[in-house]
Amino acid sequence: MRHRIVGELMTPAVVHVRPDTGFKEIVRLLAEHDITAVPVLDQEDRPLGLVSEADLLLNEAAQEDPAGLLLTPDLPPRERARSRATTAVGLMTTPAVCARPEWTVVEAARLMQSERVKRLPVVDEAGRLVGIVSRSDLLRVFLRHDAAIREEIRAEVLRRVLGIDPDTVDVRVQDGRVTLTGALGHGGQAAVVERLCRSVDGVVDVASHLDHRAKATTALNRAG
Repeated sequence: MRHRIVGELMTPAVVHVRPDTGFKEIVRLLAEHDITAVPVLDQEDRPLGLVSEADLLLNEAAQEDPAGLLLTPDLPPRERARSRATTAVGLMTTPAVCARPEWTVVEAARLMQSERVKRLPVVDEAGRLVGIVSRSDLLRVFLRHDAAIREEIRAEVLRRVLGIDPDTVDVRVQDGRVTLTGALGHGGQAAVVERLCRSVDGVVDVASHLDHRAKATTALNRAG
């Protein structure tokens, strides 16, 4: 079984800025390229941090209300300093949380979740930027065709990994939802098959109606 990797999903041409890039230039780049954040790179193209729309909006959030109706927010010292910054080095969120091209979708998604970030700069062995991957990029695995998912379950999960004849299990996939029906050689296989199917890229859910072959035969004999 093979998960798609970050290098296959990332955007390789990355809009970026340098530490001395000004506030308005960053805003212009975000608008021009229809993006929500840019990595800040040093002179060797290593990410120092990212400047997002949220970072830029600190400037507005910290302003006093001209009408005097709203209280000026009591920002922490670090946030207060960033709200007054005029260049990328002062505006950026640091450190940059990065991924590697060979990481799987699962690894990247878990890092995004744990660090609560929406995107990851992708770096090579030397730490230089080679791309960027976003949550929407990772979600592209769910655009896989149902036929491709079914074929991977039959060929990879059943035949290659578990050594099960694919023709003994009826595999149906509709909109990423997998339904498994059939009788397996021993009782413990059903849980393993279901777990592995859930790990296939593009699978949304698995409904397992698999049974132990001996148990199914006994039930049939009793019915007869």
